[in-house]
Formats: sequence, C-alpha cells, structure tokens
Amino acid sequence: MRFRLTGLTAATHTPFDAAGELNLSVVEKQAEHLMCNGIHVAFIGGTTGECHSLSLEERLALTERWMAVARGTPLWVIVHAGSNCLSDAKALAAQAQKLGACAIASLPPCYFKPKTMETVVACSAEVAAAAPGLPFYYYDIPALSTVNFSMVDYLEIAAEKIPNFGGVKFSNADLVAYQRCLHSQNGRFDLPWGVDELLLAALAFGAAGAVGSSYNFMAARYHRLMAAFNSGDLVTARKEQLFTVEIIFLLIRYGYIAAAKAVMEMLGVPVGPARLPQRNLTPGQIQELREELETLGFFN
Repeated sequence: MRFRLTGLTAATHTPFDAAGELNLSVVEKQAEHLMCNGIHVAFIGGTTGECHSLSLEERLALTERWMAVARGTPLWVIVHAGSNCLSDAKALAAQAQKLGACAIASLPPCYFKPKTMETVVACSAEVAAAAPGLPFYYYDIPALSTVNFSMVDYLEIAAEKIPNFGGVKFSNADLVAYQRCLHSQNGRFDLPWGVDELLLAALAFGAAGAVGSSYNFMAARYHRLMAAFNSGDLVTARKEQLFTVEIIFLLIRYGYIAAAKAVMEMLGVPVGPARLPQRNLTPGQIQELREELETLGFFN
C-alpha cells in the first residue's frame, strides 16, 4: 500500500489511575497535547503503551477510546496489534480497521519465538489479513522482542506474501541495515525510524518519518532538529540531538517508562503510573528528576 509516514509520530503512553487501572478519560488530554505540539499521528498500544502489561479487553478499550477522541480532528491513529497470541492480534487488527485507524503494526510473537524468516512472515500475514484495508507495518525491535532477522530479507518476502504490506517500524539501531532497507526495491517501502537517540543519523540516511516515545515530551526539540537538518544547519541539528540524548539517558537512569510518565505528569498530562514489572519513582525521586530536568533546561 502506498502510505507514508512523514515527520514525527508519537508512541503514546497508556494512561492508568493511581490504582493501576485504565484511565481512558486522559486520552483526550493526550491527543490535545500532541496536536498542540505539532504531532498529528499517534502510535497506540506499543512498547511505550506497555502493551504486554494489558489484557486484550483493555487494549480493545484503549483503541476504541483513541478512535473516538481522534474522530473529527486532524489526528491519525496507528494501532499496534502485536501479541504472543495471534488470535488476540487479529482481533485488535480487525477492530482497528472497523473503527477507522490509518494503519496497524505488529510485533512478532516473542515468547515462543519464530525460528525462521518464513514463520515470522506467516505470523505477520495472519495479523495483516485481519485488516486487509489498512497498511501493515512489521515492528522490528530486537533489543526487546529478541526476535532478530534481516529486515532486508523480510521486506522481500513480506512484499510477496502480504497484500497490504506497508513497511517496517524500524526500532533497530542498525543503520547499515536501515540504509539497505531504504533502497530495497527502489525505495517502495515505508520505513519510519524508531530509535529517537539516532534520529539525526537516520535523517542523513534518508528517513522521512519517525515513531518514538520521547516525541510525547520533546516534540519541539525534534521539530527544530529536523528543520535544522533540512536547512543544512548541522551544528544546530547536532545540538538538539545531543540535548534529547541527555534527557533520555537521564530518564533511563530512573527507569525509562515510569520516568517518562512522570515527565508527562509534570507537563500537565496525567498518564499515571507504570504497571509492574516496571518500577515507579518515589515522590522523592520525582522531585530529584524535576530538579535535574530544570538544571538541564528541559522546561525552558
């Protein structure tokens, strides 16, 4: 399918209340925050959204809420449907098409891992077939899924087996492989970049779009980075990229997902705590984090 993601797509958090239950009333605030910061595509229910810590019923409810909030706005929604259970993944994909999402994506099963490329593609094909009217993106994030196959080879096989194949969400720091994928079959595939810390490098290789978690809370920095790169101002682009890297490494030190959700709270978007096995920050740690962010100029 000829569908291209350009610019920034935010991989959104799943909002919980203090007890760790879904708090879907916050989705409207999340959507408003994204659009006010120049982001018009939300990638929901992915890694940032703690997908593997959600039940199928919760994921279906999350999609339903996002689609209701986005209806009538400029916001597009991509639904991550990947699951260790393919029937769950197919249910999520079918719902995404029914409710009007712009695309679906899917991690491969990663507990009982596929042993061959053909098996990976077969799993993708089942999910994609449940939403034949939407572009399908394979979600390659081997650092977390531990499913690691050549995306150059995947593109070639998936293009033959999946009629609605759109491309790969490339959350893999292998820029050599990314470059080869960009030029596969004369550049026919969409390959949104998924490693925020290397966005500038990916742009240099030819990336046109990116999907990432830190675009929720540093969109302005990344917009400036991309504008500087496009104008040939590499000094500014490098400066902005380094700033985002320093912030990301600070959050990693506290526990990335929980710390990022704490940052969203600081910005007035109360997405709540993370679920176990993620560990949340104590009130003292949240205050320390705020002070370190202030020192770095994050709130300027």
